[in-house]
This record gives sequence, structure tokens and C-alpha cells, in this order.
Amino acid sequence: MDDEFAKLIRRVNPPRVVVDNGACQHATFIQVDSVNKHGILLELAQVLSDLNLNVTKAYVSSDAGWFMDVFYVTDNHGNKITDEETLIFVQKTLETKVHFLNSMRSSVGSTPSKDHTLIELTGSDRPGLVSELSAVLADMGCNVVNAEIWTHNARAAAVIHVVDNSTQHAIEDPKRVSMIKELLFNVMRGDSDVRTPSARMSVSSSGGTHRGRRLHQLLYADRDFERPDDVEFKISKEPRVSVLDCSDRDYTVVTIRCLDRPKLLFDTVCCLTDMEYVVFHGTVITGRMDAYQEYYIRHVDGFPVSSEAEQQRVMECVEAAIERRTTEGLELEVIREDGLGVVADITRIFRENGLCIKRAEISSSKGGKAKGSFFVTDVGGNSVDPKTVDMIQKQIGQGCLKVKGNSFLSPKETTTSFLFGNLFKGRSFQSFNLIKPCS
Repeated sequence: MDDEFAKLIRRVNPPRVVVDNGACQHATFIQVDSVNKHGILLELAQVLSDLNLNVTKAYVSSDAGWFMDVFYVTDNHGNKITDEETLIFVQKTLETKVHFLNSMRSSVGSTPSKDHTLIELTGSDRPGLVSELSAVLADMGCNVVNAEIWTHNARAAAVIHVVDNSTQHAIEDPKRVSMIKELLFNVMRGDSDVRTPSARMSVSSSGGTHRGRRLHQLLYADRDFERPDDVEFKISKEPRVSVLDCSDRDYTVVTIRCLDRPKLLFDTVCCLTDMEYVVFHGTVITGRMDAYQEYYIRHVDGFPVSSEAEQQRVMECVEAAIERRTTEGLELEVIREDGLGVVADITRIFRENGLCIKRAEISSSKGGKAKGSFFVTDVGGNSVDPKTVDMIQKQIGQGCLKVKGNSFLSPKETTTSFLFGNLFKGRSFQSFNLIKPCS
């Protein structure tokens, strides 16, 4: 009966997505109304993130089985989206996602196929790690289709999709899979990993868990939020997270102040969702290079955070989720002809020139090109010498290496103060003006 009633509610109240360029002078306005479902806010944030849209403001409200989310978004240059085809695509993509989620009984998944082999790795970070992993895959005849590697607090996680170089399909031979897994496990273990590293392989389709979300999950499971005493995290401005009781409303309030950057909303909501908290109300405001986020949450069992220890854990995990993608370093983009061992060759050159890869995203295209974005420092975590970049340019090939601007990763300290205060104090969401003109 409950399931039939839920279906009736969905039919009577279909989800609605509005994309409007006239509501705000400096950003594109997006409003999503639908029957509520745990995790739907994360899915929306994921869509906006994958479309490379930056959220400058957001208002979230979900009560009594219904939610209304409002987003103000810009492109990577800080401009509103003006192309009509792009606007239609954004609206259709969000509508498809919401309709699909509302039709699902459980979390989003996919049916496995034989497109590629999925490799997931966690372990200790160290200089040359990515180069060693790439060399193993090349030696075993594995061609990297796409990969993403994150490092944080001396830990590393990787999600890699590979195919057999001879067949361009997933690797199915159990003996070969077992050998590759063992070799990768040995690389992740290194000489002195006090924690047990992880190396998992499976045949997978192009769907499944979102890669960014999976990296968050892997590092969270590896307890990267526990900062070693001998590790100094180098960012210009560390995030400030507070977790407080809101006893009069039976919520827990999570407040975040940090440097603004792309995909920030996705990272924070991903953390809270995977820790099994539900965001009932929230706001996101950015100004200059700063970001302010405030969420009213409860655990999925309906109760707020119950102890100081749990509050501390939420603070640590949200801070870690923000920091994972905030690694400082020089961004180097490499585009070369694709083929077996091309990733191993690039990462070997980095290693031989004393560079340490802090984060990387690698993909191959149908045009036969391999593209990689690498965030690098020297082995001490310091800035890269321009002479080193010149040497790498010569070794990789003229025109193949590009130094990209990464001001959002290591901006100068700003003197902007946070004057937002507690935006919800003393107000009810029934009277809160969610849809505001922005100037």
C-alpha cells in the first residue's frame, strides 16, 4: 500500500525543472521541484558538477516528502549560460535524472557488461606511486581507458578503467586478473604501509557509482580524515567546519567556510550523504574567492547528531572531503597519441624529473588521443621549478605539454570576512524566501 501510495504521489506531482536566465543578472537560475528521496540532492549536485557548472548560490528545502532546490550557476569563466542549446541540454539532463531517481526503489546502479575492467586501489601515498602503477599495467598489456587518482593525508586512492590492449575489451582470464591484482597490491603496499592496502578488480560497464563519489568513499573507508602527526597539509586557507545542535528544531547544523572552487557543493553533499545524513534545509553562498555553506541535517534514522564524538567525526570528514580536491600544485595538461604504455611513459618522465603527482585525471578519446591533467609538486611538496617544466616539455614533446592556470587551487589569502551569519536563525522555512533576485 505504501508503495502504491508513493506511485500515486509521483503521478499527481511530477518533478519539474525550471531553467531561467531572466531571474538573475549574473547567473543562470535553476529550480528543481520533486517528491523527495534520500540522495537526490547529491545526484543533482553531481549533474551540475559533471556539466562543469559552478554553483554561486543554492537554497535547499525538503520537508513532508517534497523538496525544492534552487541553484544559481555560471560557467568556468563566471558567466551565465547563454547558449540556448546548452540551456535545453541542462534542463533535459536534470529532468531525466529526477524522473529516473523517482522511478527507482533503491540507489542508482547499473547492469555489468564487458566494456572494461574496473580497478580500485587504496594505500600509502609516496613519490613515484602513479608511475609504478602505470608501469605494471603497461607490462601486463592493459590499456588505460580513463583513470582518476587522489591523494590526501599521506593516503592515495585510484579508480582506473582498463581494457586488454589486444582485444580492446575487458580482461576476463581469471589467472591474468589475479596476477595483475597481486602486482598492483604489492605496489600499493610499498615497504612500510602500516594499514592494509586494497586492490580490487571487476568487470564493469561505463555506468556504476560516479567516479568522484567512489574516490570519496575509498578514502573515507581508508580513514584519510585521520591526519598523521608528521603530515603537514599545505593549502592557503584550511576549511573551517562547525557542527552545532539546533535543539529547538531537532536538527544538527553543519557550517562550512572555505575557499570557493569548482565541485565544492558536490564534495560536501557527497560526504554527508555517504555518512548517511539527510540534508533537510541548506544554503550556499559564494563571494569573491570564499564560500559559505550551511546545512540542517539529521541521520537517516531521523535523529540529529547525538554526541560530541559524532560531531567531531562529521567535522573531520567534511574537512577531508573538501581538502581531497584542494591539493595545491602546478597543473600540467598532456595530450599525446594514445597507445599501450603512454601513461606509463608520461608518469615515468615526471618521476625522473623529481615531480610528485598529487592528483590526476586521465582519459582517452575516440580520435586516438590520450589526455591527462596532473597536479604536481616537487618531492617536498613545494612549487615546481620552471626549469623542470622546460626539461619535461622537451622529453614529452613540443606541443604536448601545457601549463594550465590553477588559481582556484592556491589563491592568495583574501581579507574577505564572512558576514553571512546564521541565515536560518529565528526563521521558519515556510516563510523563508527561497527564490531571491541576485544583483
